[in-house]
Amino acid sequence: MTNVSETIDSISSTEQAKTDTLLAPRFYRTDYQSLNGLDISSVRREWDSMMEEFRRDINHEHFRKQVDFDGEIHEMTDELRQEFMDFLVSSITAEYSGCVLYREIEKNVDNPDIKELMGSMARDESRHAGFINRSLKNMGVAVDLGFLKRAKKYTYFRPKFIYYATYLSEKIGYARYITIFRHLERNPEHRFHPIFKWFEEWCDDEFRHGEAFALIMRANPHLLRGHNVLWIRFFLLAVYATMYVRDHSRPQLYHALHMDPTEFDYRVFDITTAISRQVFPLTLDTDNPKFRQGLEKLRDINIAIEAAKQRGGLLARLTQGRLAAQAALVFARLYVLPTKRNDMPDNVRMAPAW
Repeated sequence: MTNVSETIDSISSTEQAKTDTLLAPRFYRTDYQSLNGLDISSVRREWDSMMEEFRRDINHEHFRKQVDFDGEIHEMTDELRQEFMDFLVSSITAEYSGCVLYREIEKNVDNPDIKELMGSMARDESRHAGFINRSLKNMGVAVDLGFLKRAKKYTYFRPKFIYYATYLSEKIGYARYITIFRHLERNPEHRFHPIFKWFEEWCDDEFRHGEAFALIMRANPHLLRGHNVLWIRFFLLAVYATMYVRDHSRPQLYHALHMDPTEFDYRVFDITTAISRQVFPLTLDTDNPKFRQGLEKLRDINIAIEAAKQRGGLLARLTQGRLAAQAALVFARLYVLPTKRNDMPDNVRMAPAW
């Protein structure tokens, strides 16, 4: 077990967070003036109620607690430690990505509703990222967040893509955290690291952030109609497929938690699907055997791509290109699978599913 007195290694973990891969969290920029013009008057009552929750800031002290995990961390194998570190670095990148995006929007808009919302969400994500970093330091590593903000490549997303993708990432984050938390609440002997104790309050914030984007989309119903339905379908599939492949690349992590990654992912899909019905006009049929077979094919292709990367050389690069083309074809076949129409009234605000 790493002792906190060891030298903090921030270089390798920061490089990992900075690396851009298909499965890695990204940093985003968008058209700030479009967000500046958002009108949320049609959902004013729900919006004001939500903003009161943000102002109460019930987790104000929770993520500021001194992180002292000495004596609470179980012994880890090298494989588990590596996968757990990968999980934490990926999580801190995702949280800090949200912080940077929300802060940039806050700085670049004058719309008082959007400005206050983005400031509140940036505050929350900053706390999450800082808390994970303190946890990493306790294990002898850390991510240089200032360097990451400067060095990470930024991807431009149109505002509506931000709404779809960020809504889904916040809701799926909620579903992941609450599923893990409830499992370990029932089976505390499998909680090999105390950071999991913080997941309940963490998912509280994620759920509220998702509600904010749901209200933005409901206030602008054109975002949920016409050709935009095709984009919603794309982002649902992209988020689900990415999560499935990424989780199955960490077998030791889920073995240590005594969770089956396939069962876990489909539980998370079910929760996210139920929540997303509050706003999206369709849901994916994740019980369709062809859907499940497609995700398994993507998983197998990812394993083969990683093996080719390890080999290196010209032939390996050609192999990676061929496999990437196969993955694109599998994704396209998944995209055209039948979906389920959503008949839920569009004025429903979801309550946390716990």
